[in-house]
Amino acid sequence: MNLLTDIWERATTAQPDPPQAVVLGALALALVCLAVPVLWRLTRHVLTIVHEGSHALAALLTGRRLAGIRLHSDTSGLTLSVGKPRGPGMIATAFAGYVGPAILGLGAAWLLGRGYAVGLLWLLVLALALLLVQIRNWYGLWSVLVSGAVLVGVTWWGSAELQSAFAYLVTWFLLLGAPRAVLELQTSRRRSRGASSDADILAKLTRVPGIVWVGVFLVVCLGALGLGSTWLAGAYFG
Repeated sequence: MNLLTDIWERATTAQPDPPQAVVLGALALALVCLAVPVLWRLTRHVLTIVHEGSHALAALLTGRRLAGIRLHSDTSGLTLSVGKPRGPGMIATAFAGYVGPAILGLGAAWLLGRGYAVGLLWLLVLALALLLVQIRNWYGLWSVLVSGAVLVGVTWWGSAELQSAFAYLVTWFLLLGAPRAVLELQTSRRRSRGASSDADILAKLTRVPGIVWVGVFLVVCLGALGLGSTWLAGAYFG
């Protein structure tokens, strides 16, 4: 019980704003992760976890029954849900994947703007724990467990400076990585490998062309990036 009380107190206590160098350093490291191919292939798994988790959350919120999540070593994933094959619930579930990291990044930026870096990290730990019970393959299990272990390690044993830096790094990475993932989606569709992509599934469900859905994904992600960046950097450059 004392452990839970300690976690709650840490999570709900606002921390002072980190130095400007921490915010800019986290931004620079996030950009490096996006720009260096080997780092992007590794860190892209984070976006896949959030992508599939967003599908799962949308499915549950629209009354569908979640049947499991699979995460693969090539950074692809699959979320299975049971319910009507068409209609608003299926549309919302298909739509949530690519915008999920951007929306999570925006929410994280909002929390950081109010000083809750540790609270954000514990919320991410909780989200991974809930996601873990739906994983249906070994690679997905390993991927989520490693991500959770890193988060717990930083959140429980890390210094206040490390916690803030890591929270800003995760947030910048989500905000910046979301639009890049959308651009990769369109590249894949151009090469005729995206026939089963979320955009093409939405096209079949709504009769709105897939390229339009890609555009909507990109607008949402760029909008979240713009607003989230304002919240993250506004206190330093406003």
